[in-house]
Amino acid sequence: MPPRGSTPKSSASDDRDSRIHPGTIDLPDPRSVTWREAVSSTAMPLELIEFPADDLARARHFWEILLDVSLDERREREGQGLQTHDDRPSLGLHNRGRGPGDRFSLPYFRVPDLARALERVVELGGSVVHPGERWAICRDSEGSPFGLAAE
Repeated sequence: MPPRGSTPKSSASDDRDSRIHPGTIDLPDPRSVTWREAVSSTAMPLELIEFPADDLARARHFWEILLDVSLDERREREGQGLQTHDDRPSLGLHNRGRGPGDRFSLPYFRVPDLARALERVVELGGSVVHPGERWAICRDSEGSPFGLAAE
């Protein structure tokens, strides 16, 4: 067993560092260029927090007063509903429905390469619920939903 705090190698043929989690798969080192380019940045890449609402006007009143923000009609490429446009991360509201993002609040994380990030989701044991070109809804390895947004 390696000393505490050291990172064991995943195999003799692979000289890159890996993180090994007992009972799970070996994961590539998140410091590697391909990992960082695909799904990470130097800051938390939170783009949007989205909430479904049974009553859009009531939800708008609640969030505008609570957070002292202005929720405006979404622009053409932003979908339906309301959204803040001044700060990041944005806050979004939409009418509750039956779609994949309609039952839970979802954080959307900004990624530089959406297609590669979706591949990584699956490689890491998650799933892609609703793929798209600008955004996608996924589930992590534990089944928790989240979104990815293309930069």
